[in-house]
Amino acid sequence: MLPAIKHARSRLRYFRSISNKGYHQANVVILPKHLADDFEAFCHSNSAPLPLLYRSQSGDSSFPPLAKDADIRTDVSQYRVYQDGVLVTNVSSLQNDGASVRSTATQPAGHRVKWSDMVCFHLGSSFGFEDILKKAGVGVGKSVGMYKTAVPCIRAGVFRSPLVVSMYPIPPDKLEAAVQVSHRNPQAHGAPVHIGDAAFLGIQDLSRPDYGDGVELQPSDVPVFWACGATAVEAIISSKPTLAFSRSPGMLLTDAHESSPVPPLPTDNKEPEAISPPPELTPTCFLISKNPLLYSLVSKRVASKIGKLDAIIGEDPGQRGIKALFVQDELLRSCLALSHASSVAITTGFPTHYMHSPPDETDGPPGAFAIATMLQSLGKRVTMVTDRRALEMNGALIDKAVKSGVLKTTIPLVTFEDSGPNAALDFLCHHGDPAKPRYDHLVAIERSGRAADGNYYNMRAINIKHLVDPIDDLFLAAEKIPGITTTGIGDGGNELGMGKVKEKVKSLMPKGDLIACDVAADYAITAGVSNWGGYAVACGLYLLHTCPTHQRYLNKGLGVDHVTPKDLQDWTANLPSVNKEESILSTLVDFGIRSGKTGHLAMEVDGLTFHPSHSDIITRLLEVTLGSAK
Repeated sequence: MLPAIKHARSRLRYFRSISNKGYHQANVVILPKHLADDFEAFCHSNSAPLPLLYRSQSGDSSFPPLAKDADIRTDVSQYRVYQDGVLVTNVSSLQNDGASVRSTATQPAGHRVKWSDMVCFHLGSSFGFEDILKKAGVGVGKSVGMYKTAVPCIRAGVFRSPLVVSMYPIPPDKLEAAVQVSHRNPQAHGAPVHIGDAAFLGIQDLSRPDYGDGVELQPSDVPVFWACGATAVEAIISSKPTLAFSRSPGMLLTDAHESSPVPPLPTDNKEPEAISPPPELTPTCFLISKNPLLYSLVSKRVASKIGKLDAIIGEDPGQRGIKALFVQDELLRSCLALSHASSVAITTGFPTHYMHSPPDETDGPPGAFAIATMLQSLGKRVTMVTDRRALEMNGALIDKAVKSGVLKTTIPLVTFEDSGPNAALDFLCHHGDPAKPRYDHLVAIERSGRAADGNYYNMRAINIKHLVDPIDDLFLAAEKIPGITTTGIGDGGNELGMGKVKEKVKSLMPKGDLIACDVAADYAITAGVSNWGGYAVACGLYLLHTCPTHQRYLNKGLGVDHVTPKDLQDWTANLPSVNKEESILSTLVDFGIRSGKTGHLAMEVDGLTFHPSHSDIITRLLEVTLGSAK
């Protein structure tokens, strides 16, 4: 290249860098060729922090897909030099092949750079990200903090490192725009990998970033974290290659304008094609916990499907007026919270038939087992909490459900009794320490709930308190323990958790002033029959775990975000089905458990026969759910 042309191009990139950036920028990592395959695998395994735009051949200083007539040895303003993983000096050029790159006086030996042995990696960068957000109406400050997390990247060969994230404070009403505009730029790290409390990432103090500047959060701001290219520096430090280079401090300016995606790596010598995420994976953002603060992401497509599940279970064949208690998106938010949980306690049991032994009804246990087996399939710990009077019966039910294939594996079964002022705290937390909860989610499905007067009523307003242990206390205690969320599923308003909608129950449901449950859950899922709510939660969890958008968020942008055939087969096998639900209902009848509304010892729930009422609901839920399993 003629010197004048080269100098003109350098000036052009310089003016771009000091004006409106407007052009894609890239991180640069340069490594010895014997490490190149390992580092490429490391990038592919951790694509959110390390979106690989281009890998050069050994000794090649050009990068044609990103810029014409460019030279990586001179087109970065400064280069950091690492020896054995330690930053030793900065240099302004790598152009002199064979030149000795020497470090500080403490490490004088240096390393001889033989350019023909080096391979260059160009990685997507979020520099210029502020301009993208501003165009979407999301104003951000000029400073940004970058933090090492406690989240390990997926190791590849010799390369390993913690994930590094950058944090921007975003007002709550701008979250959706920030999420969606960044999602459309996967080569600039894509959508956020965490929204909410920094402690989830192992970050203890946002005022002390590992890179960059501290960022001041306003009281109403939400901390939003994106994967960060500084992860590559941590990989160099952790893996200690004999010699490595990175850019410092400015970015490499490319010829690709931000209005168009950078083309991906070419394969098979074909021209690369521009990529953008499929529209059906566009994320939408939901608040799932206020203490600690946590949001979650799910694709709009899957959110819509879970909305369809909600509509199906909201049908009211018993004409109870249950639709009046409906709360928008409660099913979706509950499923999202359960998806983030690792240990879940489930309780059920409504002894409405106080004149019979056992007094329980057929609504509740099938839905509880449906939730439990899907949670098991997803690798979560599950515990069942029951009344002492029903301990032996429920143990036998669990054994039968495992043998018949209704449950994946057996479930620990425990009881809770009021043994003192700290009983609930001791039950929920290790050593009664609120910082060490045993469970991060509690689910009550068709569980009799405490009314305002301290009693427990069935729908006929009969007090059944003598048959109910105070499991409500666990939900009340959970309100004050950070990190434990709760779900209540009901079909009449007198069930545990329905205290969230108690004013509606009091004004709209028969005898509501007396029977309304006074204990709230974070999420109150209402259904025509409570079992249906359990089936819908199981289906919703399946949908979330087959959603690449949600999986990417759960995995912090690390690893793969697609479902393996083995996982899909297992999750599908553990969905509720007509055969499994008919089997567990038959078992309940064999145990003498009766239909709630009629008291019949028959294949019915709440007065509705299994065929066609309940079997039809299950079939329709599965039709919505399995349509996503392509």
